[in-house]
Amino acid sequence: MKIFITSIFVQDQDKALAFYTETLDFVKKHDVPTGAHRWITLVSPDQQEGTELLLEPNEHPAAKEFQEKLFADGIPVTMFGVSDIHEEHKRLVDKGVSFTMEPTTMGNVTIAVFDDTCGNLIQMMEQK
Repeated sequence: MKIFITSIFVQDQDKALAFYTETLDFVKKHDVPTGAHRWITLVSPDQQEGTELLLEPNEHPAAKEFQEKLFADGIPVTMFGVSDIHEEHKRLVDKGVSFTMEPTTMGNVTIAVFDDTCGNLIQMMEQK
């Protein structure tokens, strides 16, 4: 068994797609109409056959409440790995991304947390 797709709730699929592709540089893998919404998945540019990230609408009341409470409490919904967190932090700041936690070293990892503009906090991590 392996992780094939993981999802995050987003307030607006179009806004999320733009942020995750144009700002974070993920690659769109699927964008399929499913009625009022779309099945949109993204992959890392260097692992296009790897785990997909599904941008899932937060329309269900439980999903919306879950997302809002995690954000209010400062809890990231997922974590992305990076090879150089300081370089990635600078790149994202230069693109206007807002960080709630600057790169912080904790043992053999350095983490930072940013706002994805779609209702989520995302943690990125460099492991040494």
